[in-house]
Formats: sequence, C-alpha cells, structure tokens
Amino acid sequence: AEAAPSEVRVVGEPRVLTRHIGTIDATDLDAHRAAGTFGALEKALTSMTPEQVIEEVKASGLVGRGGAAFPTGMKWQYTRGAGSDPKYVVCNADESEPGTFKDRVLMEGDPFRVLEGMMLCGYAIGAEMGYLFIRGEYPQAAAILQEAVEKMRGVGLLGENILGSDFGFEIEIRRGAGAYICGEETALFEAIEGKRGFPRLKPPFPTTNGLFQKPTAINNVETLAAAPDIVMNGGAWMRQWGTEQSAGVKLFCVSGHVNSPAVVEAPFGVTVREVIETYCGGFIGTPQAVLMGGAAGGFLTPDQLDTPLTFEDLRTLGAPVGSGVIMVFNETVDLRDVLKRLAHFFAHESCGKCYPCQLGTQRQMEILDRVAEGQPQPGDMISLQDIGWTMTDASICGLGQTAAAAVLSALKLWPELVETEMSSQ
Repeated sequence: AEAAPSEVRVVGEPRVLTRHIGTIDATDLDAHRAAGTFGALEKALTSMTPEQVIEEVKASGLVGRGGAAFPTGMKWQYTRGAGSDPKYVVCNADESEPGTFKDRVLMEGDPFRVLEGMMLCGYAIGAEMGYLFIRGEYPQAAAILQEAVEKMRGVGLLGENILGSDFGFEIEIRRGAGAYICGEETALFEAIEGKRGFPRLKPPFPTTNGLFQKPTAINNVETLAAAPDIVMNGGAWMRQWGTEQSAGVKLFCVSGHVNSPAVVEAPFGVTVREVIETYCGGFIGTPQAVLMGGAAGGFLTPDQLDTPLTFEDLRTLGAPVGSGVIMVFNETVDLRDVLKRLAHFFAHESCGKCYPCQLGTQRQMEILDRVAEGQPQPGDMISLQDIGWTMTDASICGLGQTAAAAVLSALKLWPELVETEMSSQ
C-alpha cells in the first residue's frame, strides 16, 4: 500500500518550510519540481561554488534546529576543510524528544525538501554519500522517504552526473530500533555502522571523525529543510524574519492543554502566548506551567508567557528553544506526576555507558516516585539538586547532561513540590 502522510495540523505565518505540506502530494515528484523543488540544487550546481553555498548558509544565521543550535554554515565549512576523504552527510531524523513531531510532519508532507537539503550539504562539503537515520517508530515517514528516494533515482536526481553536472550523490535510508540515545549524533553514527548505539567521547568531533571515522556533516531534518530556500534566495532573505541572534523562521510543536495542537511555523520573536492564542485556539483552562524544549528542556510560569521565542530571551529564563516543544499544563495537572514521568523516561533511555547518567537517572526516578506518591523525605531537594548537577557536569553525552534539566527548572520555580513540611524539618 502507498504510504500516506499523517493528519497533523500545520499552521503559521509565513509558511516557508511547510508551504507545500497539504497542498502537493508528498511523493508527486513532478508536482514538486513544478513548484520549485530542486531549483536550489540546480542553481548551486550551475552557478555557485561549494564555498559560495556555505557562505550563503553562514549569512542566513541558520543554526541547528534539533536543539544544539550550532551554526550550520560553520559546521559545513569545518567538514569541507577536513583533510581526509570520503566525506558524509547525515540527516538526523531520530526525532525522539517527547512532545516533538515537526520533523515527522516535514518528512511525511514534503520529503523532497529534506532530501534536497541533504544534497546541497553534500555539494557544499564535497560528499557523495548521505544517510538519513530515522527512528523506528516512524514507519510511515520512512516509507514516504524511501518512495521519494526511488523516484529521484529513477529520473537521475540521484546517482552520477546529477542535472548534467559533475556532481554525484546517493542517499540511503537507515531505520533505528527505538533508542532515544541514537538521537545523539555519535551514537547515531555507531548505529549506522551496525554497532550498539553508544555515544563516543568528544573530541574528536564529527567534522573530522564522524561516520566511519570520516569527516561528517550531521544536521537535523528541519535544519536541512531550510537550506533550499536559503540557497535559492540568499542568506539575507532568511534574515528578514527573527532577530540578530535568532534568525529566520522556526517550527514549534504545540501540545497539551490547548484547543488545537499543531505544528506552528512562525518567525523567531513571537511570544509563547501569541503562538498559542493565534494558531492553537487558546488555552484549555488556566495555564499552570509550559514545558519548553521537551523532556530535556525547562519550564515557564504563566507570567512568563509573553517572553519572545528567541534563543537569547529564553536563555535568560533558563529555558531552551530546543527542538521547538511547547507543552502546556493547566491547573488540573499535578506537576509532581509530570516530573515523575520525565524521570522514568530518562531512566529507561539511559544507555548505561557512563556512570553519572546510569546511576543518576535511576536515583532521580526513585526520589521523584516517592515525591509523586506524597512521601518525600528530608533532604530530597538537596539530593535532586546534587544528582542533577552531577549528571550535567559529568555525563559524557547530551542525554545525561540534560536528564535533570526540566527537574532542576521545576524545583527552582516551584520548590514547594518537594519542600513539604516533612522534608524541610
């Protein structure tokens, strides 16, 4: 049976990355080409050097949309400048952060945009092979992408001498097996190589020692999806939206106690309240807390909902943009239960390679289990803070380093969650 995109509302203004979703059949290659898809690739191959492509991406201010926010153009430049060959492009489609579903919408609704972004990256860095690693729980998106790849190969958009140029490129879809840790870039490399998804120590970094220990540019789905418009229109074009430090548009995944959950495309600088009231039908009940960035994120209080959605403004509040999660909890929710669920998630997903994360996530879960059952013990607040700071400072990868982020954020905003009469004696 043919794969069909899922029904997720996509709204916002302007519609840049998502403008073809819902208006063009996901795998109709002719329709996508008629709408301009692969125009940026043709422009790059016929009238731009790889260095010029990189300079436009740098000028756009594009940073990683998966959570790390590393400047994309710099990553491509470092990879191109690395001494050894071959080089690789990797698309990180292991979208496993709780509350995140934007990449699935992009892959299911406009797969050719993502694949064109991979090819532009390949041309820029000097790679001839790309791998798209998609989480195992996305069979529909994987089927759509595979169909798109086959159609591209059938008309010469993959293989040798693409669009009559000297550029050759191939793309292979690899499916994960359900491990959150494989969203960490080096664990993802290990998985593609057929090994267990354990993170590597860094340095060395992927730009010099990535997939198969070769220079690799690894980018999130949304990051690569932004590349075609940047190349086609120029880096300055993307900067018409957002701020100096947070340029362009961003996809936000709005869920929880809102009337109409959706993927919202909006420029950096809109507020949390504007996104929810303008595009998601407003709040259900009275908001109590908003989790930003997913399980590895941080909380906002109701009086912080008019904060602009930018890296710089959220950073001052201790909350990340992250992968774009905006998860709303109203007054009916027991936040102690929310923290318990987050703790269970990280304890289950820790790979166990490093001791701070392996032990820390278990102890964090045990304490929050007690707290959620109304049985806190004296010193629980101090223990949670010590565990959280130790994981943050001593874990070898981003999972352990952020496994306590939301918990520490909640304890700072609402210490009464743990500091009961019993635990403060």
